[in-house]
Amino acid sequence: MSRQPKWLDNAVFYEIYPQSFNDTNADGIGDIPGIIEKLDYIRELGCNAIWMNPCFDSPFGDAGYDVADYYKVAPRYGTNEDLKRLFDEVHKRGMHILLDLVPGHTSVEHPWFKESMKAGRNAYTDRYVWTDNVWEEPEGFGSLRGISERDGSCVVNFFSNQPALNYGFYKPEKSWQQPMDSPGAVGTREALKDIMRFWLGMGCDGFRVDMAGSLVKQDEDSKGTILLWQNIREFLDAEFPDAAMVSEWGEPDKSLQGGFHMDFLLHFGPSHYNDLFRCEKPFFAGEGDVSAFVGKYIENYEKSEHKGLICIPSGNHDMDRLARTIHGDKQKIAFAFLMSMPGAPFIYYGDEIGMRYVEGLTSVEGGYSRTGSRTPMQWDRSTNAGFSTASKELLYIPQDESADRPTAQAQMADPDSLRSEVKKLIAVRQAHKALQSCGEIDFLYAEKNAYPLAYVRSMEEEKIMVILNPSDKEASFSCGLTPTETVYSIGGEITAEAGEITIPANSAGYYRI
Repeated sequence: MSRQPKWLDNAVFYEIYPQSFNDTNADGIGDIPGIIEKLDYIRELGCNAIWMNPCFDSPFGDAGYDVADYYKVAPRYGTNEDLKRLFDEVHKRGMHILLDLVPGHTSVEHPWFKESMKAGRNAYTDRYVWTDNVWEEPEGFGSLRGISERDGSCVVNFFSNQPALNYGFYKPEKSWQQPMDSPGAVGTREALKDIMRFWLGMGCDGFRVDMAGSLVKQDEDSKGTILLWQNIREFLDAEFPDAAMVSEWGEPDKSLQGGFHMDFLLHFGPSHYNDLFRCEKPFFAGEGDVSAFVGKYIENYEKSEHKGLICIPSGNHDMDRLARTIHGDKQKIAFAFLMSMPGAPFIYYGDEIGMRYVEGLTSVEGGYSRTGSRTPMQWDRSTNAGFSTASKELLYIPQDESADRPTAQAQMADPDSLRSEVKKLIAVRQAHKALQSCGEIDFLYAEKNAYPLAYVRSMEEEKIMVILNPSDKEASFSCGLTPTETVYSIGGEITAEAGEITIPANSAGYYRI
């Protein structure tokens, strides 16, 4: 693991989906000037870091995760100068910003891919993963076939408009599977460094890396991908030692070994993250099971040598909104969990006000079922909830039309609102190092099909017990520790007698021990 930039120690991230955040030119699509306009809102909430989803030029077949030019801001968002100004304005407020880096694939519109499709060899022939002939479909991969004069099938990573970049195969088995040290694979890796060099030089503070664990193919134990990121880590340590790197990997023992500072918990795979917020019976809805999540978390915590640098998001652009399954004050208890776990918490724009998943929307830019989580931010009660002065038909995605839709303005004025509680929780986290990114964690109670969830966060001499009970019944557990002072609570207060702690229904609290 590389030396962590100091600012990550107490980072609380706010994720901005730029096309849905704030529109300043009345085209119905959010833009970078709109983000700048709302920086004070983010800072007032207490967030001191931003993760912005892809803002680079793209045909937007997958909402910008299909990049056509890594060096150019998409015109609909503004210009490179606008993005540089955003970096400057973020820094003026003592905040930091990560760009979303998509290293695994590009758009079919990228000039690299257009050159790669040509029959004659050129500098980009091996920039992507191609088979030797069009009749050979790469086993285990999706592919594009019969699209060019070049004889071959091109591997895709997800959608058909996302051809996979070539970082080599850890164990090549066929003639078209190039090793990691082949000129084509090395050339791709060096091109990635150049992209990072460009934006770090412009002033961004690092990257959240999309699909970071997927770059090297046929890499069952991720050994090749770890080596690749270690090579990039050497470059960063030499040229940009303060650049923060957060991976979308889901296996912190591997990502931290590769040189990332934190690992972003995935909503798929083995983490059991969905057990908390998004399943038939989520734990924080009051009738679920947290034990499998805690078991896997402890396993990863041990593997990563108690670093615990696992980022847990309220949600993101790929998930259902938190409010689709967690309702009322139970959302506040969910945030009491998010703001008391190791690693940097991530708040998806609008989750702090309980924005809802909008049902039944037609897919926009490859969103499909995710589209309902990407609707425009609801700022106030004015036209289009203050998101845009464009006509409703021009909005990037239709908004929540409910008469009682939550807005930031109303919740900021209400001391009992979800946003006010989130702001309070962030302030409590920032006041106690034990609750921040690097504090250790020791689980006290996380039994199968039972409540509450209890753990101790500690750093140096400070120890804080966290107890969470989102169920509709009081819950008790045996504990040899004695709470001495309430740091934070919502709902009812705990009682502690004869080594047993009882917490009322729908309550949460942090306690000194």
